[in-house]
Amino acid sequence: MSNDYKFEGWLGLDKDAVEGKMQWKEFEPKPFTEDDVDIKITHCGICSSDIHVLRSGWFPTQYPCCVGHEIVGRAVRVGNKAERGIKVGDRVGVGAQAASCLKPDCEECTSGLEQYCTNVNCSTYNGNFADGSKSYGGYATYNRTPSHFVFKIPDALDSADAAPMLCGGVTVYSPLKKNGAGPGKRVGIVGVGGLGHFGILFAKALGCDKVVGISRSNQKRDDVLKLGADEYISIDEDKDWATKHARTLDLIVCTVSSPKLPLMDYMQLLRTNGKFVQVGAPEDILPDFNALAFIGKGATFGGSLIGAPHEIEEMLQLAADKKIKPWIEQRPMKEANEAVVDMVDGKARYRYCLVNEESK
Repeated sequence: MSNDYKFEGWLGLDKDAVEGKMQWKEFEPKPFTEDDVDIKITHCGICSSDIHVLRSGWFPTQYPCCVGHEIVGRAVRVGNKAERGIKVGDRVGVGAQAASCLKPDCEECTSGLEQYCTNVNCSTYNGNFADGSKSYGGYATYNRTPSHFVFKIPDALDSADAAPMLCGGVTVYSPLKKNGAGPGKRVGIVGVGGLGHFGILFAKALGCDKVVGISRSNQKRDDVLKLGADEYISIDEDKDWATKHARTLDLIVCTVSSPKLPLMDYMQLLRTNGKFVQVGAPEDILPDFNALAFIGKGATFGGSLIGAPHEIEEMLQLAADKKIKPWIEQRPMKEANEAVVDMVDGKARYRYCLVNEESK
């Protein structure tokens, strides 16, 4: 089957692309296989990962690169081996991962931990599939992704709301769920941005006894309380906050991607056997901390990477059932360069979603 549509998008040609210098160009997707789904993109969230990759912040980027891994649209071509019963015309989405090996002898893939596969782990953009072809993301007209990583979007979810959940949402949902967030638990979310605001929404939806938003200034206090948090801590403006709130939290999920974290103070907030999970990925190293901060209370320091396919499906259904409404600002796809610059400047409250008006 041939297609009569072009894969075009905003391409970063070098690290200056992050300064609003992406260029609209045609690109060649991976060769189509019977496991694949072609998606006519209607919405694509802007994630901070897009910024890191555009500027080669984490590691050298494979330019040209089309970023965007919070994709929602309509399936326009579906291979005859596609999973999840996806059909042409279905509203579907893609998150931050496009492929893993899925081999029966892969411990990660057979355990529902595909995002940690060490054999083939292809990101939705700036990655390479097993055949060596490059992956291209969602600041574009179309996307092609293997169906194992394509998800039906529940009817109850608006596309602009669902798109940022596919990376930003599941990045916090996964560690919350895995670490027992729910009734009887008290949870802190460090950093109240695109990830952090999802953390508050999902912690409340999971039924946690107490949810605390933690940020530097008091600027976001009102927003955090409106999102449903029970309490707010400003680490710059609340006097003796670490001592005052010592041993009050069972779990802390840290979404901040700055290396300037007061880790020793955050450790004071944990109760005995508490857990600190880092999901924000700084381009620099984390600060030093004293191991006794963990040893002395049996606490755990860990990390979490996006989410597995089954977690994305579970999260989307929870969002639909609980009528979760993230704070999303829609921006035209044609203004992607301006939106990226605004994202870098921290203007998003709390997530931008690019919209292909003609595709809608």
